[in-house]
Amino acid sequence: MTVGCVAALGGAPPLPPSTPTRYSCNNGGIFLPHTLKRSPFRILKLDATSSSVNLSFRVKRPRIRPNPALDSDVPNPVDQDENEPEEISKKSLQQWDSLTAKFAGAANVPFLLLQLPQIILNARNLLSGNNSALFAVPWLGMFTGLLGNLSLLSYFAKKRETEVVVVQTLGAVSTYAVITQLAMAGSMPLPQFAATSGVVACGLLINFLYFFKLLNLRIWNLWEDFITVAGLSALPQVMWSTFIPYVPNSILPGIISFLISVVVVIMARTGKLPEKATKFVGSVSGWTATLLFMWMPVAQMWTNYLNPDNIRGLSTFSMVLAMTGNGLLIPRALFVKDLMWFTGSCWASFFYGWGNLICMYLCASISKEFFLAATVGLFLWIGFSLWSDSKAYGFSSPLTSLKELFFGS
Repeated sequence: MTVGCVAALGGAPPLPPSTPTRYSCNNGGIFLPHTLKRSPFRILKLDATSSSVNLSFRVKRPRIRPNPALDSDVPNPVDQDENEPEEISKKSLQQWDSLTAKFAGAANVPFLLLQLPQIILNARNLLSGNNSALFAVPWLGMFTGLLGNLSLLSYFAKKRETEVVVVQTLGAVSTYAVITQLAMAGSMPLPQFAATSGVVACGLLINFLYFFKLLNLRIWNLWEDFITVAGLSALPQVMWSTFIPYVPNSILPGIISFLISVVVVIMARTGKLPEKATKFVGSVSGWTATLLFMWMPVAQMWTNYLNPDNIRGLSTFSMVLAMTGNGLLIPRALFVKDLMWFTGSCWASFFYGWGNLICMYLCASISKEFFLAATVGLFLWIGFSLWSDSKAYGFSSPLTSLKELFFGS
């Protein structure tokens, strides 16, 4: 409402005190009484007992809906309808949006470098005829990581997060390259490799068709059901296998979870579950993929605990790359208020990257100066992310960003 419109009210007859009516000005400059939906940013106060008009404004900061991964397609905070911040706040959000997207895109570099040495080493062993060296790389673990990449690719394709779609695609392609080398060396059976190749080809094709809005929704739903069942089946089995030989070597956890997940998915698709339960089932694939990646540092630290001497075989460069790549994704997850994404990225940065650096430092595999530099760098980056996010949203404290992420406004 402009000042000119408000001034036009000066000559209007006073309103009865018991008639709280709001006014608006149309394009013709004529005021028509009607009931307005309350605006979260401007409140107009009219003194009905006099001809004077008191105009006051109350500006509220944007209200952001947290995304707990139940709805993958929650809009970007800049585009949410109930967010109508003033021009300055809108501009700061757009700048932070652009910057976090660039950080997410930059994560491709450390993630590519993370897998590239393994691919080069495998190629050298294959060319030299040393196929037995490739048997040291477990194909089941690589397949689990591949399944996680495809699941997260689907999740971020629904969110239209272009930079992270590229990250997950790169992860899926590079992991499949290693699996191909394992199959060439005979480490991975050919029937399993053929099935994996079919899953990768279908997964990449379906995701890209969906991303560019060229896919039938029924096909997408079938794909989501597949990755949900696959993720729920793989996660308990991987967790169980970590503690072998302290637990029996069995595939029973995977079989049980497979049967349960199939029943749950069928019930969800046939409307046999409540709405909230159906919504939860739709989010499971993203969380299972995140939990699979979150379990990797747990398995690594368990191995370090059982065999401390193996810590010297860990690559310092790989740990720093893992910490850096996941750290670059944290600001974007914080900006879009995605709890699942934020949890997975922080977990990987702190427990897989920094956590293994702690183990290596305690075992004197790295110097004190290197460990301190990595530690300071990580915590400064987290502080910068929280401070920048709170500044963009107009929060009074960086901790408010975490509160908004977990609980909303």
